[in-house]
Amino acid sequence: MPTAPRPLRKLGFLTIGLFDGADPRRGHEATLEVVELGERLGFDSAWVRHRHLQYGISSPVAVLAAASQRTSRIELGTAVIPLGWENPLRLAEDLATVDVLSRGRLNPGVSVGPPMHYDRVRQALYPDTGDAEDFGYGRARRLLDLVRGEPATGFSGTEGFEVFSDRVQPHSPGLAGRLWYGGGSLGSARWAGENGVNLLTSSVVKAEGPDGARDFADIQLDQVRAFRAAHPDGDAARVSQGLVVVPTDSATPRQRAKYERFAAERLPRTASPQGPARLVFAPDMVGPSAELAERLRAHAAFREIDEVAFALPFSFDHEDYVQILTDMATALGPALGWQPNV
Repeated sequence: MPTAPRPLRKLGFLTIGLFDGADPRRGHEATLEVVELGERLGFDSAWVRHRHLQYGISSPVAVLAAASQRTSRIELGTAVIPLGWENPLRLAEDLATVDVLSRGRLNPGVSVGPPMHYDRVRQALYPDTGDAEDFGYGRARRLLDLVRGEPATGFSGTEGFEVFSDRVQPHSPGLAGRLWYGGGSLGSARWAGENGVNLLTSSVVKAEGPDGARDFADIQLDQVRAFRAAHPDGDAARVSQGLVVVPTDSATPRQRAKYERFAAERLPRTASPQGPARLVFAPDMVGPSAELAERLRAHAAFREIDEVAFALPFSFDHEDYVQILTDMATALGPALGWQPNV
């Protein structure tokens, strides 16, 4: 295993794409503008979150379809699509279509589990099949098989004037290699490795075992190593880390105060595992790029990861995102050994 930090190879960012319910177009346009800015700055990837019945992006695949026509190089990802809300066959069609339109730049990240607040949305989502739905790994396996080109039906051929395929169309051969699983437990990390997909880690992990109160970075490191031990590519298997990292190099005094207040308000939740699931949250990182680079190089999990998609705080303003992304690309990324992709 590596004993020194890997040079940062890929730099990305993640946004939730908030909008005003009275003017949703403006918020969606702002998200697309942020993606365009990311490409101009040389970022390798831009990722969007997935939010249902909230004032954030509910259809990331549609948003990324639009982004694919306004950019030419930057990779476009979802972090993550909760499959409990999706039909794997229909989602496979949508993903393949956007991948074709983007010329092979789509990076779909998914997760499993019942939909959030399932008791409240079940009647609208699955009024007739709620008890029969599989919200486990089987749902992800169905999607993976369909994206890889496994048969969806036993029939193919011509009926009258119509020609039918037995697999999802369009088929994008490279897409399966760009599928990611968003995991925060040892079990999910191993599943991703055993099934040959990439691993998305975030600022939340699950405390497991008798020593479940350990440091966030050590827990995440165990998951990264478990994933690579199970993956056919071993230590070369792709992992992307999604911590909240906010550089302040060019920030105004007002912005610095705002960012520091944001991190301070969220810090208490990092003191111990939270809730029945015993979730452990990473502290948000705010400060000058040189300081952030030192903190990241000391982070046990970061030392073995060479791809990141730093999460933008949800509630900031557009000008804040412009400043943060600019500092990431011009100061923090280079301090970590990364070079802009331009």
